[in-house]
Amino acid sequence: MSTQPVKTLESFANPAPHRDYQIHMEIPEFTCLCPKTGQPDFATLVLDYVPDKRCVELKSLKLYIWSFRDEGHFHEDVTNRILDDLAAALKPRYMRLTAKFYVRGGIFTNVVAEQRKKGWKPVEKIELASFEIQSNTRGE
Repeated sequence: MSTQPVKTLESFANPAPHRDYQIHMEIPEFTCLCPKTGQPDFATLVLDYVPDKRCVELKSLKLYIWSFRDEGHFHEDVTNRILDDLAAALKPRYMRLTAKFYVRGGIFTNVVAEQRKKGWKPVEKIELASFEIQSNTRGE
């Protein structure tokens, strides 16, 4: 079992390649260094994607994300680099990476980058009626 950060992303076969479905991941412990000051930057990464033939293996994703810990990157650079690496490894139908960096100097920074397979369009979302269930607090 590897306990060291690595830049390799592993994947596995999509178990349902015949349909579009969304995979949502939240990575609340991303760190890298400010390239100007060397101080740590902290972010929550939110990854949403519609897989095509491959899905990312979670342990390799964790070790890949960890590999940025001691590297200096501007927020925009590291967000786009991670998206590029994931898109190259998985070739998804659609992928969005949102990097929500914590406050630094009174400024929160959110960077959103997207990748879309040529010609892919999302299926129209169907809204189903929702029903509220009223609880009967009077014991009736």
